[in-house]
Amino acid sequence: MADSILPTRSPPDGETLELLRRPPLPRVHLDSPAEQVMTRMADLAAATVMPHEDLEQAKQRMAQQDAQVVLVAAQMPQVLGVLAIEDLHGEKPLRLVSARRLAYKDLRVADLMHPVSQLDSIDLRTLRHARVAQIVATLNRSGRPHLLVVEPRSDSGILQLRGLLSKTQVERQLGIRLPAMAIAGTFAEIGQALI
Repeated sequence: MADSILPTRSPPDGETLELLRRPPLPRVHLDSPAEQVMTRMADLAAATVMPHEDLEQAKQRMAQQDAQVVLVAAQMPQVLGVLAIEDLHGEKPLRLVSARRLAYKDLRVADLMHPVSQLDSIDLRTLRHARVAQIVATLNRSGRPHLLVVEPRSDSGILQLRGLLSKTQVERQLGIRLPAMAIAGTFAEIGQALI
């Protein structure tokens, strides 16, 4: 049976194929497992942009990939940073245009990305025992919109990217906008801040 040929077909003229969209993100609560708000590497690996791309190219690629967040990589598997759709529309590009006396079209992904060196990370083993409330508290404490999820390789100890935690994704899955909180470390403090 190893030599048997699989049946194939050609689409009829005029037939189109639809790209499969990711299913909607599940709703979560503060006491939900934290892994439910992690974007897995399998979803992120396809969503990449190059640091030298202009912002319009990055926007188009993000739209094509239906991605809110993309990895920035000059060559895989070395990830240089993270770029979120909010980075393209926020005040940072306006500040850079003004400070550098450039046109918006002259900005590059590298100008707006969050470099890996400026992102905090959480070990995947720790995340597996955490709750969404702890992710909210950690994001707020760090003051950053993203946290990397990493795991050391068993053979070398080199950190491998396993996923990403994003404040905007947590907000979408919780169904609320997270307030800028003072450092809150307990479920009660976080719950109180959300009321």
